Amino acid sequence: MALSLIWDSELDFHAGPDSPELKLASSRAGVYSPMTLLAQAVMGCMGMDVVHILQKGRHDLQGLTVEFGGERSAEQPKRYTKIHLTFHVKGNVPKEAVERAIALSHEKYCSVSNSLRQDIVFTTSIETDAH
Repeated sequence: MALSLIWDSELDFHAGPDSPELKLASSRAGVYSPMTLLAQAVMGCMGMDVVHILQKGRHDLQGLTVEFGGERSAEQPKRYTKIHLTFHVKGNVPKEAVERAIALSHEKYCSVSNSLRQDIVFTTSIETDAH
């Protein structure tokens, strides 16, 4: 995989010419920061895995929202030390099936979460809406 970022000014970058549009900034409202993108990547990777596993199991998944909560170190590097994902599941899906899908994603399939340091406290929770 080959990607590039191009520096614009101050601490602002944009994705290279062969990538979808993406703007990055260190800490400016309305622009993704690298840490926010990492959080989005974890949610996206695990969310996609969970949807795929539940659909493959022919469960009545009607909607899924993933929320991220994280804590960062106070000292440099200000890395995530805790990550908590909440999976809001809509549809008539057994909680055990969702738990299994989340575990499979985190332990085996999600390349993003498995690329992070192993000492991160990583937890999840599930909220269901069977209607």
